[in-house]
Order: sequence, then structure tokens, then C-alpha cells
Amino acid sequence: MRPQQPTLGSLVLVCKEEAGAFSELTPSAFADLKTAVDGIERLLTDFVGYERINYLMLMMVDRDVHFHVIPRYDGSREHAGLTFADAGWPAQPNLGAHVALTDDQSAALAAELAGRWGRA
Repeated sequence: MRPQQPTLGSLVLVCKEEAGAFSELTPSAFADLKTAVDGIERLLTDFVGYERINYLMLMMVDRDVHFHVIPRYDGSREHAGLTFADAGWPAQPNLGAHVALTDDQSAALAAELAGRWGRA
């Protein structure tokens, strides 16, 4: 889960293997990617009701293979007393416009998403 939420439910999908380039992944990691994407999309469909979903591989700071997963929607979503607008809709995501969660808010959202994972 991203502590900075450009949209509600924004996640980071991190490769289970140590790899600094996408081409370094094993066939097993690519197979696991399919399983992870299926689960993420079920989870976020239920939780956010997104209209589109973006997977951004922006390995600029953290060099490990990972994707920023940004559910996209027109307008905003409400959760736990906070409003999460998709400031970039319908164009590219605006990662600079985000809700910065406190540690407690981040932990609560992560726990909620983890609890929903098996039900999605």
C-alpha cells in the first residue's frame, strides 16, 4: 500500500525476487505476477470501483522491480472520513496530488485491504 494515495487504494506491487531489471525475472516470478494482478484487480474492483487501472514501473528511487498500482476513476471516493480525488482523470495519474496518510491511517487502510484480500 502506498502511504501517499493519489487515488484510493493505490498500491505497490513488489517482485518477490531480488531483481533490478524486469528482464531479470524468472518464469516463476512472471507466473506469480499473473496471480497477483488477478487478486489486486478483484480487490480494488470491490473496494474502489475503479474505471481504469494503471500499472506504472517507475524504478527511480527504489531500484527493485516494482509497479505502482493506481486505480483510476472520475471524481472522488470517500473512505474513513477522507476524500480521495483522481486529480489526473482522464489523463495520466497526477502522483503529486495525493492524500498523505498518517502512520495510523496507513496502517488501518493496509489492514482493511489485507482483510479483504482473501474475500476478493
